[in-house]
Amino acid sequence: MRFSPQLLDDIRNRLPLSEVVGRRVTWDRRKSQPGKGDFWACCPFHQENTPSFHVDDRRNRYKCFGCGESGDHFKFLTETEGLSFPEAVEQLAEMAGVPLPAPDPQAAKRQEKRTSLTDVCELAAQYFRSVYLSPQGEHVRAYAAKRGLSQDIQQEFVFGFAPPGRDNLKRALMGRGVDEALLVEAGLLIKPDDGRPSYDRFRNRLMIPIHDDRGRAVAFGGRTMDPEGQPKYLNSPETPIFHKGTMLFNAHRARQHAFERKQAIVVEGYMDAIAVWQAGFQGVVASLGTAFTEEQCVRLWRFADEPIICFDGDVAGVSAAHRAIDRILPVLTSGKSFQFALLPDGKDPDDLIAAAGPAGFQAELDKAQPLSQVVWERETGQARIDTPERKAALEKTFDDLIGLIKDERVRKRYQRDFRLRLSNLFFEESRRARGDSYGGGQWRSGSSSGGYQARGRGGSFMRVEAPESDKFGTERTLCAMCLTFPDLFDRYYERIVQLRFSNELHARFMAEYCRFATDLQGESVAQYFNHLDERFYRILSEVRGSELEQVETPAAAGVHRWGELRHRLPILKLDPPEDFIEQMFVHFIDVLELGRLETELQEELDAVSDNIDEAAWTRIQAMTQDLSRRREECARDDQHLAERAKRMRTTKGSGAVEAHY
Repeated sequence: MRFSPQLLDDIRNRLPLSEVVGRRVTWDRRKSQPGKGDFWACCPFHQENTPSFHVDDRRNRYKCFGCGESGDHFKFLTETEGLSFPEAVEQLAEMAGVPLPAPDPQAAKRQEKRTSLTDVCELAAQYFRSVYLSPQGEHVRAYAAKRGLSQDIQQEFVFGFAPPGRDNLKRALMGRGVDEALLVEAGLLIKPDDGRPSYDRFRNRLMIPIHDDRGRAVAFGGRTMDPEGQPKYLNSPETPIFHKGTMLFNAHRARQHAFERKQAIVVEGYMDAIAVWQAGFQGVVASLGTAFTEEQCVRLWRFADEPIICFDGDVAGVSAAHRAIDRILPVLTSGKSFQFALLPDGKDPDDLIAAAGPAGFQAELDKAQPLSQVVWERETGQARIDTPERKAALEKTFDDLIGLIKDERVRKRYQRDFRLRLSNLFFEESRRARGDSYGGGQWRSGSSSGGYQARGRGGSFMRVEAPESDKFGTERTLCAMCLTFPDLFDRYYERIVQLRFSNELHARFMAEYCRFATDLQGESVAQYFNHLDERFYRILSEVRGSELEQVETPAAAGVHRWGELRHRLPILKLDPPEDFIEQMFVHFIDVLELGRLETELQEELDAVSDNIDEAAWTRIQAMTQDLSRRREECARDDQHLAERAKRMRTTKGSGAVEAHY
């Protein structure tokens, strides 16, 4: 339904925005002035300790001066409750007491038809439930209990039973005045083409209703109770009210839980979803027996920014996850992606929870891999790169996949990430093929020297000591952060390219990385990877790990490979908010810029020596004052970051405060 601007304005004018937002935030009494329609609170969209989120009832707008989020009544509901725009309009219209316009006659007829089919499905759910609770359903209740499903869960999900027999449901519902044609159209009866009488689609099956977003039964899933019965699981067919490619099982229950916890979980089947729900993970949905679709991706992003696809770890589950990738890539957008948790030993979520409990399932979710890593492992796992032609073929595969991404910003990020990884992979493979001693090396930032250890042909390590420098750790950390957080690198590129690094390795790496990010986009990886300074790959390997080892010996699902940066910055293990990470990044740039200012001041002093004139003296005074001011700012920022880090550790129950945040 289209809503006129007049209707939307009427809703806004009748309903104060502060009343809508006030359900989600606590107003700051010191800054807010209710009499003027002026309200302040901590932002509901990002973590903060001081109120920077402003609501203006006079203009019907909200804005956060910290993260930049802004909007009106309708956007607030879509962003905080995961509602679609029409759903937000309906809810706010009801709150404001504004009647919605009647639909046009044709739309009214379609809605009446949909309502009739929904009513039929609701009656069917009641029938299946009554049989389930009768003596005829005793063995089905025993099966549910054997699977560890409580009576409360069975009631919540409206477990039912379709008894054996050709037309039990048909006789029961037609006896209540339901037209046979409606039962056929709702997918509950099958009407043979040869003129034979219609018969029940579901027979001798445990029945689970499938609900729409409003919680109305629109279809069913049935699990056979016959040990030899096929198919094991049977879903309703496509109907005017049930579309497998757009709907998700349990979405109406999961949406709010997922949105509030910022975590949505996608499993393969509805029995898995029910087991996961019972284990306490209530932001769980299931696909409905079809390939994961683009429409389902977009729906899930209303629940959480990065839903976790949690499929079985067997061949079928991995194949399903890989098929999902090709549906996800075209609809990726900034801030929206997916993670993948492939369960171990071929277990499904139900098996894992039964064996290891909710903690075991959570442990697998915690190891979920980002989409980019799953794409990388899928394409490189079996790839051979021992000839130029094979390298080119692998690169083309990635180029084709990246080309599916329509969002330009995301496409560029993926392009840079995979070109870096391919470059590292090709470099390592070429060194190994020639038998160079560097091939299996590793830069060890955790050691006291931070030096590079190159593995020789005999397996021994040759240490290259890192030069002593008070800026060494800051420089290495900034290099790693530029790789790990490319958005920050792009945002502060102009400042980064002007930095002076005291360590030659860091200076060469940053020069090559800046060139890689800006000058090499038109060339193929196979053309330039071998011309990059070898020192570039030393830091790249430290941060990213060995790409060659990842191909030959893939890590267990979910193992993160960028641990070196987390060792340098332990606070990253607590998953700090984005604004804190950016503050650290900028602080490190500030610290290194101080070094540049100190060098420039010393060069100025050396230049004038004993023959200093008034202009030189004025210039030196200005540089000295600027340097002093910047030192004080850096000291304050350092203290502020340390205090925030300490609060994070206290809040999350971490141990003693560690150095470097």
